Amino acid sequence: MRESIVSQHANQATETSRGDSPGSLSPLRVCMHVLGQGKSDVRVMRAATALSAAGCHVSVVDLESQGQPAREELQGIALQHVRQPPEFFSSRFKRHALLRAASLFVRGTWQVLSTDADVYHAHDVSALPACYLASRLRRKRLVFEAHEMPLEEHPLSSMSRGRRLLHHLLTLLMKGMIPASDGVITVSPPIVEELQRRYRIKHLALVRNIPPYQQVTRSKRLHEALGLAPQIRLALYQGRLQANRSLDLLVKAARYLDPEIVIVLLGKGLGNAAEELEQLIATEQVGDRVKLLPAVPYAELLRWTASADLGLLVASPDYSLNVQMFLPNKLFEYIMAGVPVLTSALPAVVELVQRYGLGEVVSELTPEAIASTINRMLAKPHMLATMRQNALQAASTDLRWEKEQENLLQLYRQIIKQ
Repeated sequence: MRESIVSQHANQATETSRGDSPGSLSPLRVCMHVLGQGKSDVRVMRAATALSAAGCHVSVVDLESQGQPAREELQGIALQHVRQPPEFFSSRFKRHALLRAASLFVRGTWQVLSTDADVYHAHDVSALPACYLASRLRRKRLVFEAHEMPLEEHPLSSMSRGRRLLHHLLTLLMKGMIPASDGVITVSPPIVEELQRRYRIKHLALVRNIPPYQQVTRSKRLHEALGLAPQIRLALYQGRLQANRSLDLLVKAARYLDPEIVIVLLGKGLGNAAEELEQLIATEQVGDRVKLLPAVPYAELLRWTASADLGLLVASPDYSLNVQMFLPNKLFEYIMAGVPVLTSALPAVVELVQRYGLGEVVSELTPEAIASTINRMLAKPHMLATMRQNALQAASTDLRWEKEQENLLQLYRQIIKQ
């Protein structure tokens, strides 16, 4: 799975360099930092390969298990791993957020400081302190990439005492570090506006989570995996199974669905989310109407997506400011696969769905309303066919990484001219 992600984006970068030239940034040296596994992070690898194709020498300082080599090179990207012992990931460490954060900060910062670069590029808040420190000590440029609205992912009420303390500390640090960045990148127009309002940023770029363009053939892959008859219509949610995605409402909506409609939840559970959903499915007695499937390799994902009749995105905008403002990967994956979208009232998502004619917005977030909208959309095959063509057209012209990456490269051109 990891290799396929890197290979996919490397191929995309090669095609870009052979076609529409993104403009050379050679011989710029870029050190990216992410407190996660870089080679399996699609967002990180897209940015890294785009910069590499533009002539940059890119290294990624990331986290990896202790059994992996300290350094790797994949398709021209140098990966420098901060390796963690198995006991680091035990529940004892997970319960002590401050201790865990301190350990990551010290080891990650040391590796970043040991990497000579012209630009230090932090992927998300957790990586920003190390890159900020390196950029100041070396007097180099700093880029901050916010994959979400910083520090607004979860309500404070849902956090443990240790995480609340960490949150307050980071809030203070961000007030100094984000405005000091030479460039900031984020993922949705509402987050762009909010970051500018809070921090008065010099250079701010919108780079959405859009995959490289590919033509995806419709199939019955989900039907085959689940043993469902070909005439069964599928409403698909794909991505992380987690509390802030309103997946419980999808399970509860199943009892109101028309015959021969099945909801599929495809992805990896965060924490106990998958087990809790299985329990809810059993309690609601809808095991024949809601199916869970584990995550599939990213390189294969769109071929699974294309076997759905409808893509679901019903997160509640009331959960947190980040959810209200986000523009998730799954939306662009649905679009690339030509799957019509049913969305909740998420402003950035609704704007795209309505602009391109990609789907409908559910009137209210109740099981009955969600089921009613699914039933109505799936009862109109001609309307779905039009939405499918609209999605494929949008993906081939506007909503593709080959075009979106230009915003990233343009930001880099701006900051190196300063």
